[in-house]
Amino acid sequence: MSNHPRNMRTYEEEINNFKWEISCKELGYNEGDVINIGEYCSDRICRMGKADKLALIWEGHSGEEKRYTFNDLRQLSNTIAHFVRGLGINPGDRVCLFMDKVPELYIGFLGVLKSGAIVQPLFSAFGSESLLTRLDDAKTTAIFTQKKHLPKVRNILKDLPSLKHIIIVDDDASKPLRECEVAFHMDTAERIDHFDVYPSKAETPSVLHYTSGTTGKPKGAQHVHYSIISQYITAKYVLDIQDDDIYWCTADPGWVTGTSYGIIGAWSNGVTQCVLDAGFKAETWYKFIEKHKITVWYSAPTAIRALMKEGNEIIKKFDLSSLRHLASVGEPLNAEAVIWSKEVFGLYFLDTFWQTETGCIVVSNYPEMKVKPGSMGKPFPGITATVVDLNTHVPIEKKGVVGMIALKPGWPSMIRTYWNNEVTYKGKFKNGWYLCGDRASIDEDGYFWFVGRDDDVINTGGHLVGPFEIESALLEHPLVAESAVVGKPDPVNMEVVKAFITLKPGTVPDKMLELEIMNFVRKKLSALAMPQEIEFVDSLPKTRSGKIMRRVLRAKEWGEEIGDISTLENDM
Repeated sequence: MSNHPRNMRTYEEEINNFKWEISCKELGYNEGDVINIGEYCSDRICRMGKADKLALIWEGHSGEEKRYTFNDLRQLSNTIAHFVRGLGINPGDRVCLFMDKVPELYIGFLGVLKSGAIVQPLFSAFGSESLLTRLDDAKTTAIFTQKKHLPKVRNILKDLPSLKHIIIVDDDASKPLRECEVAFHMDTAERIDHFDVYPSKAETPSVLHYTSGTTGKPKGAQHVHYSIISQYITAKYVLDIQDDDIYWCTADPGWVTGTSYGIIGAWSNGVTQCVLDAGFKAETWYKFIEKHKITVWYSAPTAIRALMKEGNEIIKKFDLSSLRHLASVGEPLNAEAVIWSKEVFGLYFLDTFWQTETGCIVVSNYPEMKVKPGSMGKPFPGITATVVDLNTHVPIEKKGVVGMIALKPGWPSMIRTYWNNEVTYKGKFKNGWYLCGDRASIDEDGYFWFVGRDDDVINTGGHLVGPFEIESALLEHPLVAESAVVGKPDPVNMEVVKAFITLKPGTVPDKMLELEIMNFVRKKLSALAMPQEIEFVDSLPKTRSGKIMRRVLRAKEWGEEIGDISTLENDM
């Protein structure tokens, strides 16, 4: 357990004195310098004298373990960068990482960036259709994947003329590879000790993360190498990671938390991090913490609530005294979970708020700051945040009044655009503010309190799921006539997907059809997108112009006021 003082001074001191230049200075960056995230997270750490320090402790499903030092990170990311460049992949080309939480995913992230290509991490549970939508939109050139996911890629290859290379990281040569497929084994490849890292600058594109929307296809949030300025210092101040810590971020790098704080924030600070590539089970998680003496733990409310359900007795079987700092991300952390964590771990889980688009934590609770269970906390010292009126987009001065969370543009990790979708990107800014799409209020002490999303995006287990994509998949089922999808309250996941469906004439709904439709969506998209409940209806609420009114369906599920329904073509 660390005996060092906290990285962050009191919130009041930081809010008055903080400048992003502090982070630039600590990282050794001056305006106009070459700045490459891959190099900053590996070679730079080695130059600081930490080449032999453990960077990654990885544990698989069956308990197998692999360990990598920062020098391993440096050499292996060089090896991957050399391999990528050898395939003829150019700077700016999109290279997808579509793998489970294996070492190749984490180290490959750095390697792709070193090559100058844009890294496109995608959640490995995505089905073929979700994968196709995102690869087609990005015009992805290459994809790193595993044998188990290869069929999904092969299924859609004919629809992806831009995809030239499929790289399998665990091919065992038991079957011949097809055209454009190639095997690459990171641990047995000849290591490259020196590689000319691509000389990226601050505004050079780095990571392309896809996020869901209410209408149309998912949007590619384009980040740049300069984002490390925000990710480094927020990891240091909010997560308080220090030189002797053993850090565990449970997020998958298919999502932004898993890259900003499961890769960049940790390794830019030169900290040892652990990765568990296994499904959720309370006993497995507690054993993992005990075994590796984890000190800083960054997790999600869904997992925390699931641990609560397992009870307190199981915790007594394990020595978790190494833990010194806990934080949560992905969705609002309810007050009960905050209080519970203090009771069982002796530590509060500190809620943090941010988005794919922000790239870093923007509102948070902090070490040594008073915790108000259920609150999001206060703006990070380098961020100007407020709530604005929903119509005028003017900041609301009165305390306790609900408005839209808004941020003053200009922090280093803010996305620079949506991929090939500048119109939607520009629509996120009103009256000089970036609008987060979430509603909150601010109390007398400056703490933010989350109220809900301002759109129809469903937050299930901390993952944002767009209703349009699910509705489109449902309509491909031969018996579905119309569909509408909303979030339904859930005690563990916050929300789950519920679908309202009208069937084609002559079709009789039953339980078997419901299960068939659920699995139809799961195979096309992912388990996250699969409706947990289907309600068959005779008709859907629509405006007179024919637009389905999801808010009417959502209001019924949440027990809320339906509001103005004067534009409905039919009464409910």
